[in-house]
Amino acid sequence: MTRAEERAAAQELLAEIERQSVRAGRPLRFMEVCGTHTVSIFRAGLRQMLPAGVALVSGPGCPVCVTPDDYMDKAIAYAAREDVILATFGDMLKVPGSASSLAEAEAEGADIRIVYSPLDALAIARENPEKKVVFLAVGFETTAPTAAALVLAAKGAGVKNLFLLSAQKLVPPALRALMDDPAVRVDGFLLPGHVAVVTGTDIFSFVAADYHLPGVVAGFSPLAILRALTRLAQQAAAGEARIENEYESVVRREGSREAQRFMRLVYEPVDARWRGIGIIPRSGLRMRDAFAAYDIERVLPLEVPEPRPRPGCRCGEVLRGIVTPPECPLFGKACVPTHAVGPCMVSVEGVCASWYKYGQGRFVYGK
Repeated sequence: MTRAEERAAAQELLAEIERQSVRAGRPLRFMEVCGTHTVSIFRAGLRQMLPAGVALVSGPGCPVCVTPDDYMDKAIAYAAREDVILATFGDMLKVPGSASSLAEAEAEGADIRIVYSPLDALAIARENPEKKVVFLAVGFETTAPTAAALVLAAKGAGVKNLFLLSAQKLVPPALRALMDDPAVRVDGFLLPGHVAVVTGTDIFSFVAADYHLPGVVAGFSPLAILRALTRLAQQAAAGEARIENEYESVVRREGSREAQRFMRLVYEPVDARWRGIGIIPRSGLRMRDAFAAYDIERVLPLEVPEPRPRPGCRCGEVLRGIVTPPECPLFGKACVPTHAVGPCMVSVEGVCASWYKYGQGRFVYGK
């Protein structure tokens, strides 16, 4: 498809979204719950292109952003130990804890290694048998199978100095918590394509069945997102509610059975704390007792002080789509990507970071 053809297709979809918004007779408000969607939407300027009666808000789709302070405080405390090497993806380095960050801990002498795959941590453990290598397992269903595979690989290889500090979370319970929150108002969900590759689409059926809200699993190109939004607008205008799959080239109804098997083998669901939402029942993943030897919190437990609140930071409300980043008094002033107050400004998938980087109203689709 040429650039001109893409523009023409986008205009047709936007016209249909506008027709459906008029048909609905009320403002429509849809939420994306995937950090990659957030970035794609801002990069293409899709928010600015939508008709006045249709709004897009960002939900808790960035795993780094929903990771609570006490997790970061524990990661920093483990990193400070002389017998520990901390392995992590690079986006965790600048995430603020209560009083510090991993980047600051590294500057003070902590041995922190940036990895590009969980299996890199296994290689580090083999090369440093005298050290405890702690991998920060942060993510949703998308990355949980690879973390589980890391544990299974370590066990199979007889590596006993590799551990996980886990903050793996599950998206469906968070959606339920959002819909149960009277402060959150949405008319449908742009459902995460990467997560659905693992989970399949049936796991989201409760959104329509229990809350009578539509949901569409979407791909990540601007046109794929617009097609999904068109489907959402059509359902909302007709008063219908079902789960549709706009990402059929990759996502199957049943998902990835093998990835699900890995997750079930290593993990079990537990209650977990989400930044901005609180504790959500059975929304986190903890290693089963059979793999407790790889859980650093059970092998080497430590206590951290109760996290201190950040005065003025509205990251929690941003993550629930209650406010937009510019409504936070710190946004673009005390809180910028190079010196972030909240994690929504740190992660490349954070809505505050995207809003700050791409601005509002400055971009035209296709340029």
